[in-house]
Amino acid sequence: MELAIYQVDAFTSRLFGGNPAAVVPLEGDWLPDAVMQNIAAENNLAETSFILPNGDQRWKLRWFTPGLEVDLCGHATLAAAHVILQHLDQAATKLTFETRSGELIVTRDAETGMLALDFPARPPEPCAVDSRLKAALGGKPLQVLASQRDYMVVYESEDEIAALEPDQRELRQVDRFAVIVTAPGKEVDFVSRFFAPKAGIDEDPVTGSAHCTLIPYWADRLGKQKLSARQISKRVGELSCELQGERVRIAGHSVEYLRGTITV
Repeated sequence: MELAIYQVDAFTSRLFGGNPAAVVPLEGDWLPDAVMQNIAAENNLAETSFILPNGDQRWKLRWFTPGLEVDLCGHATLAAAHVILQHLDQAATKLTFETRSGELIVTRDAETGMLALDFPARPPEPCAVDSRLKAALGGKPLQVLASQRDYMVVYESEDEIAALEPDQRELRQVDRFAVIVTAPGKEVDFVSRFFAPKAGIDEDPVTGSAHCTLIPYWADRLGKQKLSARQISKRVGELSCELQGERVRIAGHSVEYLRGTITV
């Protein structure tokens, strides 16, 4: 069986920036889970998204890391929307994705050209802290909170975030899916990094789903609904953010890197 495959750099306006994701359009039904997992492992990107048409401007969407299927992924949703709007349904104005996290809507901002994700907010709350966490991260954390999925660790400055060199083996042992680290930004409202060694991703370049947690925290702390964000991995990602009640709007650019065919 031959399948189309695309690779898109998400949350960036430049090639080789942002976060790369693969997109595999399907027809009729899903492939067996084991086959989709093997494709994701073979791609060896942080995420591979699989999409199925399901009506007018409606699509089913699933996301796989090299090691497992996940319940929410921002950059691979952005990449999937890019592929649909550029190649599969150029007349579409709004895409609705049916996912394990409910319906997710993506629209294109005609003025900026950015794609905007409408995602659920996942505000961080006080929590019991795994004793291994702070030692594994290093630096001097000011606060540790948690969402339903991840730890969120707050530092004083962007420089501290940039300097972190976590012990990934120890992070793999902590009792949450992943760890977000964040601080005020020098040129943007806030910066972050994201570590998910349990999912086979030591550091994710740009993480849309992490901003479901970051946006409510920084909107409350800074007293503003609209925020600018930068994920300061080596590839760097730029995100335009807004808190909208129990939802968040996460917008960014995308750049296509690859179109091809795989045989499975």
